Amino acid sequence: MESINAKYVSQKISKTRWKPVSYSTLQQPDVFATGSWDNENNKISFWSIGNHGSSGMDDGFEGDPQLLCEHKHDGDVLDLQFLDQDRIVTASSTGAVTIFRHHQNSQTISVSKHWARAHRYPCDNAPCTGVVCSSPEIVTVGEDGRIIVFRADQEGVTRVIENADSSTIHAVTYLRTTEILTVNSIGQLKLWDFRQQSNSPSQILSLSGDRVPLHCVDRHPNQQHIVATGGQDGMLCVWDVRQGNTPFSLMEAHSAEMWEVHFHPTNPDHLFTCSEDGSLLHWEMSSHSDVPSFLQGGRNNSMMSRSAMAPAGGNQSLISAWLSGDSSKGRLETTHMLPSQTLSVNSLDVLGQCLVCGTDGEAIFVNRQTSQEFNATSNEPARHNKDILSENHVLVAEKDRGNVVCRQNRTSVEGGGSYIRCSMQM
Repeated sequence: MESINAKYVSQKISKTRWKPVSYSTLQQPDVFATGSWDNENNKISFWSIGNHGSSGMDDGFEGDPQLLCEHKHDGDVLDLQFLDQDRIVTASSTGAVTIFRHHQNSQTISVSKHWARAHRYPCDNAPCTGVVCSSPEIVTVGEDGRIIVFRADQEGVTRVIENADSSTIHAVTYLRTTEILTVNSIGQLKLWDFRQQSNSPSQILSLSGDRVPLHCVDRHPNQQHIVATGGQDGMLCVWDVRQGNTPFSLMEAHSAEMWEVHFHPTNPDHLFTCSEDGSLLHWEMSSHSDVPSFLQGGRNNSMMSRSAMAPAGGNQSLISAWLSGDSSKGRLETTHMLPSQTLSVNSLDVLGQCLVCGTDGEAIFVNRQTSQEFNATSNEPARHNKDILSENHVLVAEKDRGNVVCRQNRTSVEGGGSYIRCSMQM
């Protein structure tokens, strides 16, 4: 059974991130964090889709996101990354970088560290646009073109690369433990090797032709030379940083800006993108296998999280499929997961069997798959995930009418209150 829950939170959601979980417990993620933007008072919030002692269900359904705690955030939350299971780092439009600690026993949030105006112009603040973590190290980028390295166990700044870029740096990710990759507003990817003292990038890749701003980047969790980006034109670009300085492939994805792109952290033959055009796409590089793999758990690392560094290795047939133009070796299939959204889907995160996204429609959507559906040893015949996601159980919530529409069979379910649930048996 697939369950999709929508909750309206009265705030525009800029970022959503799952709390890391341990592989050893075979646990699925059940707590996530959100950050807001463009509100009179912005917040970071922690939510649960499990039983974490929240006060009642408030007339909601089982599995509806329940607010655990929240904390005021100065400025828009422009990025959000977990440092570990208790701490989360935010990038602010004020230029500040903040570490918040989630106290699980009391369900409260406190400020652990705060670097005010980390990113700045000579006479004004510069928005901090991106953050990536590999505990205890934190790397941030900003509109000021600076790259700053912090350590969570130190008060000061570890390293600053001044004038790393003459344009806005929009996003950053680790390529390896000592290398990062940044994308900027003139369509460039830059590789930085922290083993070198030089303040110049070790490699520059760029889009040919028009310099379309790149907004997001993610690297393949097992093969770090494979990188996906998205930008202002809504195109999905796949790069091989070992070969050439231009994208390996370009795919039409969205009709407006792509805000985030994420490989599944343990099944990277699945990739997800979201956009200003109100859509969330699931991209599957199929290898003609009947064994379903979307949102399955894995064994790549001791901790599952967006920032976790996975070791080299992995399924070579699936990896080569991303870089192969031969359709006989693999084919790319896409599914619209929120086909009728009209307002921007700003952020998504996927971990284990769960996906969460946040929108300008002041809504959070959580998509969960039961483990039985994806158990290849089940007595039931295995089904390809494209079938699972493309039948009659894709849900979209429309705030102005307060109902949920199951698009394929046109069944409407009237909903009241602040959240709506649609759950269908396969």
